[in-house]
Amino acid sequence: MSGTEARHPLWDLPVRLSHWVIALCLPASWWTAEEGLLELHAWVGYTVLSLVLARLAWGIFGSPQARFGDFLRGPRAIIAYLREGRRDTPGHNPLGGWSAMTLWGLLLVQAVSGLYNSDGILFDGPLYHAAGDAVTDKLGAVHAWLFNAILAFVGLHIATVAWYQWGRGEQLLVPMLRGSAPGREGTGPAAPLWRALLILDLVALALLAIFAAAPEPVSSWW
Repeated sequence: MSGTEARHPLWDLPVRLSHWVIALCLPASWWTAEEGLLELHAWVGYTVLSLVLARLAWGIFGSPQARFGDFLRGPRAIIAYLREGRRDTPGHNPLGGWSAMTLWGLLLVQAVSGLYNSDGILFDGPLYHAAGDAVTDKLGAVHAWLFNAILAFVGLHIATVAWYQWGRGEQLLVPMLRGSAPGREGTGPAAPLWRALLILDLVALALLAIFAAAPEPVSSWW
């Protein structure tokens, strides 16, 4: 690429920020739960929920490599990648794309189940009184065991990234820190930052509206 040609980011700023903030929220959610800081724990969960929903919306309205159409492929593409290493995008490979979707799905279920959680004494989630005891009990159990599944999946993710980074010499960490790396650049310009901020604001407002319409919990986030 010549110096006069535009250099497009592989991962734009919203993708990188959401990735690292969610990564920080995972140990924070564990620590706040262990310490019984349930109000703070709820805010961490609200942050994860907002970021995951915004990231899913960014998969439709975001930058080229952030869009689902760029990295979600069918079985034929996955088999071709496994056999020959063929890929048609500088972003996620066919396996990496579905791995990302799986992680977002797990985080979404974890965050939503937490909205129906309660310690039975001082804290109720914002949607705890919107469902019956049978539903909240089941969601509480899901919230408890799913976190361990997420930790196992994150461990597999870290191991896979390390293998690609140092075993195969494929730059994965630098683009997620700086946006791009030699040989790892995007195919088009990044979407404007205001679009990401607007999506995040709309997600937060929608969640606030849902919480406000729910029956009043014993203790609230607000």
